[in-house]
Amino acid sequence: MFDAEVDRCVVLGRYITEHDCTVREAAAVFGISKSTVHKDVTEKLKYRHPVLFGQVRAVMSKNKAERHLRGGEATRMKYEKFRRSSGGSDKL
Repeated sequence: MFDAEVDRCVVLGRYITEHDCTVREAAAVFGISKSTVHKDVTEKLKYRHPVLFGQVRAVMSKNKAERHLRGGEATRMKYEKFRRSSGGSDKL
């Protein structure tokens, strides 16, 4: 999947910055684990492409700052689905 000329960490870094996505989303697209993506863009990318590393770090910092919002939205949707399926009762 990855060309010998282009390192996986650079490809992942470019994808994350271009699509402004999370590590989880990038891992799903490339079919690799989240820990592999994280290790590539936080450790290996620093030495291979320092400018891109700074850009990826900015996206990851933004994602970290917003993760509580995504979690809250997921919980809200979960209970909204539960309420619809249980006939409108608010009791769990």
